[in-house]
Amino acid sequence: MAWDVEGTRRRLREAALAEFAAHGFDGTTVAAIAARSGVNKERLYSYYGDKKALWDLVLTEELERLATAVELSGAGLDDIGEFAGATYDYHAAHPELGRLLQWEGLQDGPPARADIRTQHYREKIARFAAAQDEGLIDPDIDPGHLAFSLIALAAWWQTVPQLAEMITGAGPTDEHERAARRRFVVEAAKRLAAPRRA
Repeated sequence: MAWDVEGTRRRLREAALAEFAAHGFDGTTVAAIAARSGVNKERLYSYYGDKKALWDLVLTEELERLATAVELSGAGLDDIGEFAGATYDYHAAHPELGRLLQWEGLQDGPPARADIRTQHYREKIARFAAAQDEGLIDPDIDPGHLAFSLIALAAWWQTVPQLAEMITGAGPTDEHERAARRRFVVEAAKRLAAPRRA
């Protein structure tokens, strides 16, 4: 019987995602990833090198999935609102991403593949700056601050669900509340970026 290399690699990545999201890089062991995946540690080392390489890969893949699922089609107010709404949807469906990013922030050393990630965000910032030049969004708001604020506005609901529940009285599985939160995120994003009236 032939060995299913791709299936094994996928199981290792999925197990690593679950373990890293739950315990962070420092709290996760190769043995725990291997046990969760049903694959021996030697194969993990053979396919991925070491725990750090697997951490970098898992986090980068999750961010690539986000970037593919959530595109900024334009830079008008409706586009910015929809970008924030789509970002909210993605984080609601994939709460492990917020956990990975929090764990990464607690680590010493450089972020995973920071150069690629930085370039991705710089492209969004450049689009916001161009939209400011065209008068589509507030020219007085720093475009980098706008990009960060939109992401925080959309993702923070899932990053600290206990706080969201304490404040709103509803949990993340309440579909009515989830829809209300999304509407709020979209509208708040548009208001944040809107040009000021004279």
